[in-house]
This record gives sequence, C-alpha cells and structure tokens, in this order.
Amino acid sequence: MSAATLPPAGSVLGALKLLAERPSAMFGLAVIASLVVVALLAPWIAPYAADDFTEGVLEPPSWAHLFGIDQIGRDLFSRVILGTRISLRIGLLAVGISLAFGVTLGVLAGYFGGWVDAAIMRVMDVVMALPYVLLAVLIATALGPSLENGIIAIGIVRIPRFARVARAATLATVELPYVEAARCIGASHPRIIAKEILPNILGPLIVYGTLSLGDAILAAAVLSFLGLGAQPPTPEWGALLYEAQKYLTTAAYLSLFPGLFVFVTVLSFNLLGDGLRDMLDPKSRR
Repeated sequence: MSAATLPPAGSVLGALKLLAERPSAMFGLAVIASLVVVALLAPWIAPYAADDFTEGVLEPPSWAHLFGIDQIGRDLFSRVILGTRISLRIGLLAVGISLAFGVTLGVLAGYFGGWVDAAIMRVMDVVMALPYVLLAVLIATALGPSLENGIIAIGIVRIPRFARVARAATLATVELPYVEAARCIGASHPRIIAKEILPNILGPLIVYGTLSLGDAILAAAVLSFLGLGAQPPTPEWGALLYEAQKYLTTAAYLSLFPGLFVFVTVLSFNLLGDGLRDMLDPKSRR
C-alpha cells in the first residue's frame, strides 16, 4: 500500500478526521481508549485487590459490590477491572509475536519470490489448514497450561495470516518504480526492504493487526475457559469465565460481566479495524 493511501500528511489529526466520518469506528476507538485508561488505572479504580476477601459469598450485584461477589468471597468488579490489564496485554503480546515473525516471512517470500516464496508459503499453508482455535489448543496443551504459553500459542497460530497479508502487500510494491530505482543505484536487499518496502506496506498491516487484537483476546479467553491459558486465581476474563461455569444456573452474573467485557472489547477492535480498512482504501475514500 503506497503512502498516498495514508491520512493527509500522515497526521494523527488527519486520521481522526477520516475516522470521524465512520461513527462505528469512532465508537470502537472510544471504547478501546476507555479500556486502555481502565487498564492503566486499574489498581486505583478497583476497590479491592484481586484476591481480597469480603464478608459475603455468591452475593448478586449491589451498590457495595457492583458486579457481585464470587464463590469464595472476592469482589467481581475488582477482578474484572484488574483483568482488563491482563487481557489487553495478552492481545498485544500475542499479536506482537505474530506480527514480528509473520511480516518477516511474508516480506521475504514476496521480495525474493521463487523457491524462497514457495518454501515459506507452503509451510504457511500447512499451518493454516488446521482450524485456528484447534491449533492453539494443541500448542497450548503441548507447552502446558499457563498464561505465557497461551500467549505463545495464540501468537504462533496467527503467523501464517500475517505472512499472507505481508506477502500480498510486498508483491504489490516490489515492482514499483522507486523500488526499481533503489536496485539500480545498488542498494542492498536489507536496505530496500527496510527503507522502501516496509514503510509502504504498513497500511494493511495496521488494519489486520487491529482486527487481530480482538481475535487474540477472544482466543485467550477460550484457552483460559478450557483451562489451558491463565490459571486461577489470575483475574483474566477467560479464567473468570472458567471459574464461573459451575454457577451458570445459580449465579449467572459471575459469567455475565466477564463475558460482556470480552464481547465489547472484541466488537470494538473489529469496528475500529473495519474503519481503518475503509480509511486506508482509496476506493472507499473516493
């Protein structure tokens, strides 16, 4: 994607003006910004520490405990708020792993072509042949149940998707005149990739990375719900759902609030990603 498809002057203000034309994207951005603030201020917003015990057990929401009290007497509102930091960190780290390895492989495949392209993309195709969640479950099972291994599993399974996006963008860029000019003046392959290719494929990578953040948080919640991700008493949203599954009929609020946070977060990242895709697409902007 060329620099011409980026917001005017590449400015944050220009990007916000374009996003403002898409109310759903602005809604997603506002929710995500609010979640980031909550994550940063979580220790001060939460009235209790994650493992502090109150006087009650399995009490429904009230003014004293907005989300209720769980099965062993912990304030659920505090645990959900503190879990915001953990869930967002999971998404960022998992997508960071996918981005680093996937973009590297995709750019190398698209830039060099030939047997390099064939070898890399055939491996990516094999990995993508397995269902996304199933592969994450298999990797997490092999590594052992823990928050860190869950992050690694989610990061690995998304590498082929980033590789395909990066490869497609590189193929559309590698034959452009400024890349040919860099070759003609004797620029090395690493310099061409770093200076000419990567800056001009950021558009689709930003969009796909934003969409992937929501997927990564959801996948982490699934792994934790299955007992393969964050382990109790860690207040990660999926782990909270895992702990609450025994009380679906007697204390549904234990599942309602963590599930609602997962739903709203994933929805917001998808709305923002769709808005960014439209913003960076020249056809939609016309």
